[in-house]
Amino acid sequence: MIQLALRMYHVSEDIQVMLDDYFSGFCLKFSTSDYATHWINLEVGIAMGCIISPILFVMTMEVIPKAAEGSTGPANLGGGCSMPPIKAVMDDTTII
Repeated sequence: MIQLALRMYHVSEDIQVMLDDYFSGFCLKFSTSDYATHWINLEVGIAMGCIISPILFVMTMEVIPKAAEGSTGPANLGGGCSMPPIKAVMDDTTII
């Protein structure tokens, strides 16, 4: 989805490759006072705590409403009121 979003928003291929390289090297390790795991490669998702991750998250979540945009009209609530068929803020999406 991240790669799709980057292409959808016309991010240059050089930047896409750079982001791919950046995220491909992420690892994590769990530890307690008595035990620590080996390093584990992260294969999916967006890492917390990095500056580019929130931007990529929002771009990726925008793919869903953009894909459905124009496929249906607003929902008629009666009394002359209507509501857009898709409402989205970050990861909270409502589809009517």
